[in-house]
Amino acid sequence: MSKLVTIYGGSGFVGRYIVRRMAQDGWRIRVAVRHPNEAIFVKPYGVVGQVEPIFCNIRDDDSVREAMLGADAVVNCVGILAESGKNTFDAIQIDGAERVARIAAETGVGKLVHISAIGADADGKSTYQQTKSKGEAAVLKHMPDAVILRPSIVFGAEDEFFNRFAGMTRFGPILPVVGADTKFQPVYVDDIAKATRMAVNGAADPGIYELGGPDVQTFRALMEEMLSVIRKRRLIMNIPFFLAAIMGGVFDLLNKISFGLVPSMITRDQVKNLRHDNVVAQDAKTFADLGISPTALEAVLPDYLWRFRPSGQYSDIKKSAKNLTT
Repeated sequence: MSKLVTIYGGSGFVGRYIVRRMAQDGWRIRVAVRHPNEAIFVKPYGVVGQVEPIFCNIRDDDSVREAMLGADAVVNCVGILAESGKNTFDAIQIDGAERVARIAAETGVGKLVHISAIGADADGKSTYQQTKSKGEAAVLKHMPDAVILRPSIVFGAEDEFFNRFAGMTRFGPILPVVGADTKFQPVYVDDIAKATRMAVNGAADPGIYELGGPDVQTFRALMEEMLSVIRKRRLIMNIPFFLAAIMGGVFDLLNKISFGLVPSMITRDQVKNLRHDNVVAQDAKTFADLGISPTALEAVLPDYLWRFRPSGQYSDIKKSAKNLTT
C-alpha cells in the first residue's frame, strides 16, 4: 500500500500545489481543512480515492490527531496574515504549529515539513514575525529533524499579491503601496511544492531553508513589472509608514467593532512587516541546497495576469491586428 501524508491546510494557495506534487509521486493524501466541502477541487489531483479532504481544526488536539492517524508524513501549511476571531497569530502560528509537531512525535510520524516565512524572528517588531519564529521553535522542540521552509512572498495563479494589486488598477489612475522601497524575492508557488516533496520523500536534509526566486526587487519595481504585464499605466504612490500605521489602526478598529464584517485593507502589524526587506539571508540554506532552480517572475506572470489587461484574453489579438498592413 502506498504511503500516507496528511497536509494541514492542503486546500490553500501553497497547499494545493503540494497536494498535486505528492499525488504525482503516488502518495495517498489527506487534506485536513476546516471546510472539506469547499476543498473538493483537490480530489482530481490524484486518481480516484487518492486525495481525500477531511475536517480538521488545527486549534483542537483530537481533531489534529484524528487527521494524522496512520500518516507516514505530515505537512503543515496553515498560517495567517491577519487575525480574525479565534484565529489569532498565537493560536495558529504558535499553538497550532506546536500541536501538529507534538502529535506527530507522539504518533511516530517519520517526516514533518513546516511552512513558515522569511522574516520569522522572535525579536521582530511585528506579531507575525514573532509568532512565526516561536512556531518554528515549537516544531523543532518536538521534531528536531523537521524541515522548515521559509518562502518570501509567493506568486502564482491564485496568489493574493499580484492579483490584488492588478485588480486595484481598475479603480483609478493611482496605485497606492506601503513600503515602495522594501525589497522582496518573490518565489513561485510550485517551487515551494517541489521543495516540500523532496523533504517528505527524505531527499532534503533536516533544517531551515529560505526560499526566494532568482530576482530581488523593490515593491515599486514589482508593481512596475505587473503593470507592464497587464499593459496599463498607473502612478505608483508610496504611502509613508506613519500614515499607513494610522490607516492600519483605523481598519483594525473597524474590523473589531464590526466582528469581522469590515475587512482590513491593511493592518498595523502588516505595516510593521513592510518596514523590513523580505529576502533570503546570505548564510541560509536555499533552493541551491535542494538542487532546485527557482522560476523567474516573467516566466509566470503573463500566464495568469492577462485577465487584467484592457482587452483581457483578446489583448494579444488586438495588438497583432494593429501591426497588420493592408
